[in-house]
Amino acid sequence: MTDENRNHDTEPGAGGPERVIGTPRGEDRVVTGAAPEHEDHEGPYSAAETHGRPEEIQRKGERTAAMWFTIAFVGGVGFLVSYFLFPPNAEGEPAIANPLVGQWANMLMGGTLTLALFGIGAGMTVWARRVMPHYEVASPYDELPSPPEQKSSFSDFLMRSADESGFTKRPLMRRTLLLAMAPLGVAPIVLLRDTGPLPRESLRHTLWEPGMHMVVEGAERTGDNKWIHQDDLRDGSMISALPYVEPTAAHPHGLSLNDQAQTVILLIRIPEEDYSEELTREQRNWLHNGIVAYSKICTHVGCPAALYESGTHRILCPCHQSTFDAANGAKITFGPANRPLPQLPITVDEEGYLVADGDFSEPVGPTFWDAQRGN
Repeated sequence: MTDENRNHDTEPGAGGPERVIGTPRGEDRVVTGAAPEHEDHEGPYSAAETHGRPEEIQRKGERTAAMWFTIAFVGGVGFLVSYFLFPPNAEGEPAIANPLVGQWANMLMGGTLTLALFGIGAGMTVWARRVMPHYEVASPYDELPSPPEQKSSFSDFLMRSADESGFTKRPLMRRTLLLAMAPLGVAPIVLLRDTGPLPRESLRHTLWEPGMHMVVEGAERTGDNKWIHQDDLRDGSMISALPYVEPTAAHPHGLSLNDQAQTVILLIRIPEEDYSEELTREQRNWLHNGIVAYSKICTHVGCPAALYESGTHRILCPCHQSTFDAANGAKITFGPANRPLPQLPITVDEEGYLVADGDFSEPVGPTFWDAQRGN
């Protein structure tokens, strides 16, 4: 069988017309090329064969689709009205004292939104089945790229498709569709209200504040909440620490998991002479007797940078091998991270226990967190 015969078959009987394999025989076969023109069509372009559907049926379909789009508009407006009539509280439930009324409020919002979406779907279905032309066109594969004459005819093809779809010819249906879509376009903006207040500057700060003591990470869960003394660190040693917060009923260990992730630090003691001369005066003032504190959260994707090599003063994140120079403001020496670990100013109290002298120098966490904060 040749390539030409492989893709086509013939009608029963000698000399029957060719058809594409898998398509119906007889009058319902797929049309190859352009479909025959319809004599009663009105518009700048000739419409394709529509199986004899008269203009009256198309107009009836237009009115039916417009009716469904109008219902969808009413449902969308009803959703917005019910949302503002029964505003949600902080927990996301309607702020209504009577639980029964609250349930009806949820049903009203859900029902009107369902009606809006169903109306649009039903209208689009009627549009496709009763207004748009019903024919199939099959074309043989062409060599790529397309010839210039096909490229130049694209605008004509686009306008012909718009005319056949009824979008340009049926203003009632087009206008009611746009009207129905308007409330649904506003709905997502309104629902942003449920996400709570804007974070504003809150994400730029952590719980660290001047005078806050430090405890070893994990000690708060064992009950050994001993504050860290400056003598607990020797040259080349490193301690992972958290701020000391009095336990509460909500947080029996003092800190929530969120707070721990934001405030965890690395305390490292480095001989004074090993610090880089590139440190600014401010960075040196944040040290105490060679002890420096950096955020433990890697600025790449937020993994804990928990490895420290005392010989080279390098902090290593094991996830993607980002490496930071602890003796030079935690600047990057290797890896995908693109900003240093934020530094925490520290000092000591009257008894020599390490305390914070403020918050981090920069927002903690990955750079994309920083971008979301609006920096």
